[in-house]
Amino acid sequence: MVKHLTDFSMDEEFETYVLIKSADKRVAKNGKSFLSIVFQDRSGQIPGMFWDVSEQDAQQFIPGRVVYLKGKRESYKEMPQIKIYEMRLARTDEPHDPLMFVKRAPMTSQEMKDYINQTIFEITNATYNRIVRALLNRHAKSFFSYPAAKSNHHDFAGGLAFHTISILRLAHSVVQQYSGINAPLLYAGALLHDLGKTVELSGPVGTEYTLAGNLLGHLSIIDAEIVEAADKLGIDGQNEDLLLLRHMVLSHHGLLEYGSPERPKLLEAEILHELDEMDASIMMIQNALAKVKPGEYSDRIFGLDNRRFYKPHSVDQSHDDGQDPSRLF
Repeated sequence: MVKHLTDFSMDEEFETYVLIKSADKRVAKNGKSFLSIVFQDRSGQIPGMFWDVSEQDAQQFIPGRVVYLKGKRESYKEMPQIKIYEMRLARTDEPHDPLMFVKRAPMTSQEMKDYINQTIFEITNATYNRIVRALLNRHAKSFFSYPAAKSNHHDFAGGLAFHTISILRLAHSVVQQYSGINAPLLYAGALLHDLGKTVELSGPVGTEYTLAGNLLGHLSIIDAEIVEAADKLGIDGQNEDLLLLRHMVLSHHGLLEYGSPERPKLLEAEILHELDEMDASIMMIQNALAKVKPGEYSDRIFGLDNRRFYKPHSVDQSHDDGQDPSRLF
């Protein structure tokens, strides 16, 4: 069985082919240059340091390139790291297609499109429906292929649409559980809240932040596109429905220090923020726990305050007392 990057045990030496997800040139205290690299395949990603790099090395070992990697898995500050013995670009007679090393969403593109289309029919408010349709049509190709982040959560091909669908599924449950929720506004906000990442990020291979992503961020990017779409559709800029939809997008990070220019001031905006946080956190924890055995702790998760999570041993939930397990009383 072929081992993937995250399958290697601590201190295990290996040879494999991986994708360079990111590579940053830095200078050590001794004045020598090195590359801080994040390697990736469909199992996940692990960083490594490539020391004493030449200018040629820095130019060829860039994000999106597949390399032959010989090294050993180690640990640094309780986080996995690759000690690099040898690294070179993959040849044409070796695995070299970057898409072979990119993790994909657990739903097909068509399955995700079908779910999104069905939800759009549930957005009965004309203002929300028209704007959502206009913007999804504009970004359709990227929306169903881009990741939701460079790292941390849903950082795989199709992750943006899959993350959006996860929130929509949760939103449908919340609407069924609680009364008084403006469902069309909640669904429209969920569909648009991260759509700006199709501009903020460079794509599913060697994902980087674009110039617009670094300078503006996805919240302001999609807010500007909402305003532009409304203008083209003849919707008054002071229309209350339009302002509510813009607020959903601008407040979904919850806190000012997390990038939201406003904190949630609508019930639906607070719900969207909480569902967004929950989906991202669950995905990060599940990904971390998938790499450890029962009875062990995960690596520290940067996006969750560097906490480690424990993976319990399997619990036997069978009923062997001869009683009907479906009856409590």
